[in-house]
Amino acid sequence: MSEEVWPAGGSVAVVPSGVRSQEAGKPGVQDTARRSRMSEEQTGQSEGSSQARGVTVSDIQELIRRKEEIEAQIKANYEVLESQKGVGMSEPLVDCEGYPRSDVDLYQVRTARHNIVCLQNDHKAVMKQVEEALHQLHARDKEKQARDMAEAHKEAMSRNLDQSEGLSPPQAFAKVNSISPGSPASIAGLQVDDEIVEFGSVNTQNFQSLHNIGNVVQHSEGKPLNVTVIRRGEKHQLRLVPTRWAGKGLLGCNIIPLQR
Repeated sequence: MSEEVWPAGGSVAVVPSGVRSQEAGKPGVQDTARRSRMSEEQTGQSEGSSQARGVTVSDIQELIRRKEEIEAQIKANYEVLESQKGVGMSEPLVDCEGYPRSDVDLYQVRTARHNIVCLQNDHKAVMKQVEEALHQLHARDKEKQARDMAEAHKEAMSRNLDQSEGLSPPQAFAKVNSISPGSPASIAGLQVDDEIVEFGSVNTQNFQSLHNIGNVVQHSEGKPLNVTVIRRGEKHQLRLVPTRWAGKGLLGCNIIPLQR
């Protein structure tokens, strides 16, 4: 059977001679394969460009739009087959004697079948592109999230280090060894094993011996002294008033120096 070339719906179609469709000019069916190939090339170019600059949400939306467009074209071509006695994709187009069927439009059936095959391949390719694009976008977001978390952790560690350096308690220079009940030291709240970091004007920097504390106590009789101690790792501020009482001294406690 010879073939001839003749225009169909604004495009050129190759049709077996003697089998010309009366509806060859129906839009959206005959030239689907040509448009599909052009769109596939454009999609491939778009994919390469997207990979070069990084996948965006807009790229994925465009791929989904293309997928929906292909699905609509597949549906339209299946509707053509359904309108031709429901021949489907595999029903024979010749009668029992081997002649072309006269009850269907062979051109439309063959064109629709060809379009469906091409479009299904395009659909598979686009779905793969959507999957890869989603994977790239998810991987990039995951990487960004990990990077942000690492930076936040680093910043928090740096801030905690600065705070710990700024809030670290000063080194103690003396320790309360014993306290007499009812003494000024007991009334002030001092406890055995309290580590003294400040006693009036005496601190770690200027402490030399217990005489320093003794001098402050002698010159502060009846006057409140600010005393800072470390008790079980916590800092406590106390007000101690050296006072004469029933026991010995003005404090009623025994203080020993710490080894530095």
